[in-house]
Amino acid sequence: MPGEILLSTAYFPTAEYFSLIKNAETVFIEREENYIKQTYRNRCKILTSNGTLNLSVPVMKGSAIKAPVKDIEIDYSKRWQQVHLGAITSAYNRSPYFQFYSEYLGKILLKSHRFLIDLNDDLLCMCLEFLNIDKCILYTSTFQPDMGLPSDFRYRLSPKKKGPGFTSRPYIQVFGDSGFVPGLSILDLIFNMGPESEGYI
Repeated sequence: MPGEILLSTAYFPTAEYFSLIKNAETVFIEREENYIKQTYRNRCKILTSNGTLNLSVPVMKGSAIKAPVKDIEIDYSKRWQQVHLGAITSAYNRSPYFQFYSEYLGKILLKSHRFLIDLNDDLLCMCLEFLNIDKCILYTSTFQPDMGLPSDFRYRLSPKKKGPGFTSRPYIQVFGDSGFVPGLSILDLIFNMGPESEGYI
């Protein structure tokens, strides 16, 4: 694992994302790239009684046209906060650690963050604390094109691609009766495994 890694901003990213952070010496998150739709930058996947469900933070249409990700504004004309909290509650209220963590989650989700990257940053810090991972997260100040470097994960972690080598150890999931479902938001691991989550990444 390289000492320094570069990641995209992400909304409740996967365990793989946190594994990269845990094992790196220095973590940079990209602020200057042009925003890319249909990626982990504004969406995550949870496990419900009806299977997996994608949750997506709506962004202002005008702000998403060739704009740096740091300038992407959240669209509050849609009731996405209530929808996301309701879906997360429905999916995980029977999990062992939901009651322990849900209050912290709700406080951040219901804030009126103007920019997507600020919401993601608050949620990232919260999840790192839950996972007992103490890392200083830095942000890029200039954009560097993807040169295929092994430390650059900005475009390799994607809902449409298999990850670059991370294998999640199975754990008990509330709706995992048909077998373990990998590639979910870190929330799935945290709500199901609580303080043991760090050992799974």
